[in-house]
Amino acid sequence: MKHQFVKVAAASPELKVADPAFNAKKIIGIIGEHAQKGTELLVFPELCLSGYTCGDLFLQQTLLDGCLSALKTVAEATEDRKMLVFVGLPLSHQGKLYNCAAGISGGKVLGFVPKTYIPNYNEFYEARYFSSAPEGGSWLPFGDDGAAFSAELVFRDEKFPEIAVGCEICEDLWAPESPSVRLAKSGANIIVNLSASNETIGKREYRKTLLSAQSGKNLCAYIYADAGVGESTSDMVFAGNNLIYENGVCLAESLPFSGEAAEAEVDVGFLLHERRKLNTFCINGENDDWLDADFVGEGDLSLRKFPQLPFVPQGRELEKRCGLILSMQSTALARRLSHTHAKTAVIGVSGGLDSSLALLVVCRAFDLLGKDRGDIIALTMPGFGTTLKTKNNALSIMQAAGVTVRNVSIGGAVNRHFRDIDHDPESRDTVYENAQARYRTMVLMDVANETGGIVIGTGDMSELALGWCTYNGDHMSMYAVNSSVPKTLVKSLVAYEAKRLGGRMEVVLKSVLNTEISPELLPPDEEGNIAQKTEDIVGPYELHDFYLWCFLRRGYSPAKTLYVAERTFAEKHDRETLKKWLVSFYKRFFAQQFKRNCVPDGVKVGSVSLSPRADLRMPSDASASLWVKEAEEL
Repeated sequence: MKHQFVKVAAASPELKVADPAFNAKKIIGIIGEHAQKGTELLVFPELCLSGYTCGDLFLQQTLLDGCLSALKTVAEATEDRKMLVFVGLPLSHQGKLYNCAAGISGGKVLGFVPKTYIPNYNEFYEARYFSSAPEGGSWLPFGDDGAAFSAELVFRDEKFPEIAVGCEICEDLWAPESPSVRLAKSGANIIVNLSASNETIGKREYRKTLLSAQSGKNLCAYIYADAGVGESTSDMVFAGNNLIYENGVCLAESLPFSGEAAEAEVDVGFLLHERRKLNTFCINGENDDWLDADFVGEGDLSLRKFPQLPFVPQGRELEKRCGLILSMQSTALARRLSHTHAKTAVIGVSGGLDSSLALLVVCRAFDLLGKDRGDIIALTMPGFGTTLKTKNNALSIMQAAGVTVRNVSIGGAVNRHFRDIDHDPESRDTVYENAQARYRTMVLMDVANETGGIVIGTGDMSELALGWCTYNGDHMSMYAVNSSVPKTLVKSLVAYEAKRLGGRMEVVLKSVLNTEISPELLPPDEEGNIAQKTEDIVGPYELHDFYLWCFLRRGYSPAKTLYVAERTFAEKHDRETLKKWLVSFYKRFFAQQFKRNCVPDGVKVGSVSLSPRADLRMPSDASASLWVKEAEEL
């Protein structure tokens, strides 16, 4: 697929135990269905050509010959199809019997992967028939060209060699030294597992835990195909619980006994980005067992959905996440207050989202320390753009929090400053706006000095990303509690705290949530409403947070970012709008690094942070031309 996405599937075909011809027919039918869907990698269960539950019939040459004949039929069905297929069968080689996966593409069997770990406990007694994979590899006389035989085989696309597939079989996953670890270290970024894991109480949950951990620690996609209900039920039942994981996250699952396939589009580009970034993941270099196949096409995404708000969890997870983040913020601040022996915490409250969240965090921190909230000194500093609504919101939230309230009107002082520097106050330029922000910061710093406290910063990560803050104004503080919280998440945190606190605080916080985002540095309109609306100037925060996530968390190029954004925001924004704000994002992000390189300390709460001391080490004068050029030419 495009942009290093690969469409994968795991299927559990209907089968008859010891009837390879019937099983091959069912497998071929599924191959045909998935060829129509554009599936590029298709995985079937362990021993699916024979059935896993054949017992002593595995020792019969008639069954082995029947499986080889069925394999040839399946291989022929992949001719002229852009697909890599894995099927399981018993295979006799050099006098021993192996439980194998056959990798098929372009009408040929490219290689056989023998199972390494042979279970012989509880209900499993494979060692009665099968041998463990031998060390090294060999070549089998199969078909016209023969086929490789090795547990170390890696199948890669001949046109996109960065897309590489390794294979292990069932118990291999459960073993302490799984083959997938070696395969990942040799370059495989997709691991397939042909399995016949019977269903028992609790096993599904354990299976999912293993798959999540294996795909996470190996920084890979993991495609797990499970034997289905056609297997013998003499002693066991099989549920066809197919699963697809990517870096610890479940992308798709077919529920037990549903008879359905699991289908997903895995993001190999993201996995490669993670491997480059995490230096503890070591690639040993290519081994000698790489096989080329032609299976990656040019189809578009059809299954994968990306969240419009990637930093904001959905459903029941949201409430749990909000509680954790607020605890992280307040615990970090409490530590800073304790370490500095601060008598007070000084904070400017505008009546907007960011300062409201910061004040809530400060209150939590004081409660943790057992300090009197009266030592939280909260200032409202109305200026030229302050509206009655935001001023009232500010006063109401401070009063509801039980903190010390100060009201410092900055208009007169800023006008005197304009006279001092001979600036025309009718010129509504950057000086007009930033003088207000810088004066507010000076007031906060002086009050902190006066009371033996520290100034708490209120700005969020989205503002830092775009540089939407005044250098040495609201950009500066002594501890910035919101510095790694994106704007889209700020709303959820405020809403969570409003619900938790209830009463008067809930009422005022709901008013804050319903207020348009603005720095309020320009005068209100004739009706007294906010005239300076942030998202009209810098663009929608939902887009910029999405672009920030794509850029830093996923490592996407501008082309891939726009490609994904078009599918994510199709019902909200057209392509030109998405492209306009994407170009703007890159320009602003690179141009504003100088502000981020000198930000105050602040706690990291999520997977992305812009702190120059922690996550983002980037020169202030780096050029954005590569990113902007690619985005503009899309």
